[in-house]
Amino acid sequence: MSLITPTEVRPATQRDAKAIAEVQARSSQAAFNALFPGETVPQASTPETSQAYWREAIEYSEPQVLVAVQKTTVVGFVGFDRSRDPKTPNTMGEIWAIYVEPANWGQGVGLALWDAAREGLIYEGCTKVSAWVPLGCERALRFHDMAGFKREMTSIKTVPMGAARIEEIRFKRDLS
Repeated sequence: MSLITPTEVRPATQRDAKAIAEVQARSSQAAFNALFPGETVPQASTPETSQAYWREAIEYSEPQVLVAVQKTTVVGFVGFDRSRDPKTPNTMGEIWAIYVEPANWGQGVGLALWDAAREGLIYEGCTKVSAWVPLGCERALRFHDMAGFKREMTSIKTVPMGAARIEEIRFKRDLS
């Protein structure tokens, strides 16, 4: 019988910025390798740039950042805030980022992060939430489907990922 380590979700601190950047890099690499086997993973930013981004996000709460911790190790994180999409009402929230260590995929860490972000968005007065998910990233697409999000088929857009370009689709759901 395998035991799953309990997961605590808490607000990120400045000390977590390096671990957050590392989780994002490892999770992105694993997802990209599943999507494009044998190809080199494009680097959207350097580890230092990513760490600086998350340090600033944590300092200014834009986006708000929560981490999932098992024992003393950060195993995932979520960034959330108001929607960045143009012309959306102030009551529309957005999951800006949600990443989990590949070794912890399928163990409920993502769900714990989503639940905490949902509570935070409701507290901030949001009634709906959106998330942009890369097409072809089956694990992330399934996660959002299972979390009650609905795909907006007319929202597909192409975005740069390092030197590569990927297509993303917007998911939405009510927070009630």
